[in-house]
Amino acid sequence: MTDRAGGVGEQELDEPAPDRWISVGGRRVRYAVGGDGPPMLLLHGIARSLEDWVEARVELEPRFTVYSLDLPGFGGSDRLGGPSDLTAFGRSVLDFLDAVGVRDPVRIVGNSLGGAVALQAVGLAPARFSALILVDSAGFGSEVAAELRALALPGINRLLLRPSRRAAELQVRGIFHDPALVTPSRVDLAYSLASRAGSAEVLLEIGRSLGNLRGVRPEWRRQLLDQLGELDIPVLLIWGENDRVLPARHLDAARQVFPAARTHLFPATGHMPQIERPAEFGEVVIGFLDEVDAD
Repeated sequence: MTDRAGGVGEQELDEPAPDRWISVGGRRVRYAVGGDGPPMLLLHGIARSLEDWVEARVELEPRFTVYSLDLPGFGGSDRLGGPSDLTAFGRSVLDFLDAVGVRDPVRIVGNSLGGAVALQAVGLAPARFSALILVDSAGFGSEVAAELRALALPGINRLLLRPSRRAAELQVRGIFHDPALVTPSRVDLAYSLASRAGSAEVLLEIGRSLGNLRGVRPEWRRQLLDQLGELDIPVLLIWGENDRVLPARHLDAARQVFPAARTHLFPATGHMPQIERPAEFGEVVIGFLDEVDAD
């Protein structure tokens, strides 16, 4: 269970919301929904799943109707019929909202790759979103973990993506600052996600579209961020001080894109503040949205 003081000790995952399934453009999509209030959508990172939001949902569902989904080709969701790139992922988010019947403006929250997908969705349909919350988001710098840069290496990338429990444990260790979070259930989940048929191909496609050996490609970042910097949407930027995937110095670049944004840096925290600091994460997000609603 979640430690209500703000962190997670050696406990296992909270019980997730029951799986739901919906057809989106003929594609089977796994999602969860719970809570009561205005709509909120949570987007996970690369090669991850909606389980990354289990702890945060406990904090957010008393105030919002919270949706989380497995992005195309990850978790339990079918992959896209065409290329797996950022534009297609952004459109898939809009299609999902249509499919579940969400018409009111959405508070969209994205972690890592999910942050870039959130940026893309907002860029495609800004009127559909009332607030943008980015959590250790891709898109604000070229630096990225070596394992992700290696996706650009033919042959070697396939070896790196071969599922193993050792690789799963290393992945989990890389995303958290607190080693107590590297529990058997989290390693089992990472191994299960990596073992899913087709997951390696989707990871390679989206990884190649966004980055190369030097890191995150600048072309898509410039095009997308130049467009978004002109939008009038409230933005909250959250980062973990000890992120080893997308370093915290990216927060400074994000501030330049969104100079009016509210920011929060979690000390002694890695790539997923929503898991390492769930209670404080909820307080920061709810406090921000209360200010937005009051304006």
